[in-house]
Amino acid sequence: MYYQTIQQFIKMLNNLNNFLDKAVVYSEEKKCDINNILTARLAVDQFNLIKQIQVISDNAKNTTARFVGQEAPKFEDNEKNIQELKERITKTSEYLKQFKEEDFSNSSNQKITLPFMPGKYIDGEDYLIEFAIPNFYFHFTTAYSILRNCGVNVGKFDYIGSVNFKPLEE
Repeated sequence: MYYQTIQQFIKMLNNLNNFLDKAVVYSEEKKCDINNILTARLAVDQFNLIKQIQVISDNAKNTTARFVGQEAPKFEDNEKNIQELKERITKTSEYLKQFKEEDFSNSSNQKITLPFMPGKYIDGEDYLIEFAIPNFYFHFTTAYSILRNCGVNVGKFDYIGSVNFKPLEE
């Protein structure tokens, strides 16, 4: 479960930082206010880009904390600009990097409780597959889509990021 959480979350957080770099370039080239991008949303009842990034960060750190039996660091959700969002993403990645594969040895059988489901639990493996991963990617995809909708030049390979292809014959 280490790879599906830590390694994947770190990779995608790095991709998210790259998205924000491209948003800055776009706003400078088009001479548009970056705050319009940061406060953009896809639908009136969805979070804006800032909140999507905060939720991505929360999902990565809270999922990890639940699996390793620790309290996740608390961030104040007060980011207002690209630099502050990038700092939050970096803090989240640094938190994740402290864990090793052995920290996850018991995680698939762990009883995971969630604050919005009092009196209930979900097994670690089910939590990962049924909630944590889909929720992370829901907000990640929404952040990506907000940027695309605003005109920022991000594409599929920005979303996917690096892939560990190996030669067929070694």
